[in-house]
Amino acid sequence: MTQDELKALVGQAALAHVVPGELVGVGTGSTVNHFIDALAPMKDRIAGCVSSSQASTARLLAHGIRVLEATEVQGLPVYVDGADEIDHQGFMIKGGGAALTREKIVADLAERFVCIADASKRVEVLGAFPLPVEVIEMAAAQLVRRFQALGGTAALRLKADGQPLITDNGHPLLDVRGLQITDPLALETEINQWPGVVSVGLFARHRASVCLLGTPAGVQTLVF
Repeated sequence: MTQDELKALVGQAALAHVVPGELVGVGTGSTVNHFIDALAPMKDRIAGCVSSSQASTARLLAHGIRVLEATEVQGLPVYVDGADEIDHQGFMIKGGGAALTREKIVADLAERFVCIADASKRVEVLGAFPLPVEVIEMAAAQLVRRFQALGGTAALRLKADGQPLITDNGHPLLDVRGLQITDPLALETEINQWPGVVSVGLFARHRASVCLLGTPAGVQTLVF
C-alpha cells in the first residue's frame, strides 16, 4: 500500500472513536484530511466539529459539516489528529503543518487524543523530525541561541518565496534540528518557560491516548 492509502486506512478507522451525537475535535494535515472525508457521510450523526486550523475548517465546511469555535465549547470527548513522530509512550512531535498551537488548544479540550498515522511516523526516540516552535518574532534570535545551547540548530521556517512562514496566529516558526529527545515531558516543560515561545511542537503533556497506525498488514492499535 502507498503512504496515502495507509493514511486513508487510519482516517477511516478513526470513525470508530467518534461519539454519535457529540462534538469531534479535528486536527490538521494530510492524514486528517482523509479523516474529514471519511467523516462527511456521518455529519448528521454528530453535533459538529472544533477545528485546529483554517485549512481544516475550510475542508469541513466544504463537506457541510458544522464547525464551532473552541471558545464555544467546554470539552470534547475525542480529538483526532496526526503526528510527525510518535514514540512508544504516545509522546509526539507535531507542527509540520504549522498548526501546533491551535492543535494543542483543541487537544486540551478533549478527554482522549486519537493519533492517526502511517507506520513511518513511529520512532524509538523523538527528534529526527525537526521540532517546530511557534515564537514571537522579536524573540526569535534569542531562541535560536537557546536551542544552540541544547545542541540543536534552529532556523526560521520559510515559504517557497523565501519569506518567513506565518501561522494562523500571526507568528513565525522555528524548526529545530539535531535534537535527540529522550525526556519529552521535561523538554516541553523547559521550552514552554522561555520568553517568546508561543507553543512548542512537543506533545508530551497532551500525548496520544490511542494511536491508529497504518501498516501494510492493516491498522495497528496502540494504547498508551
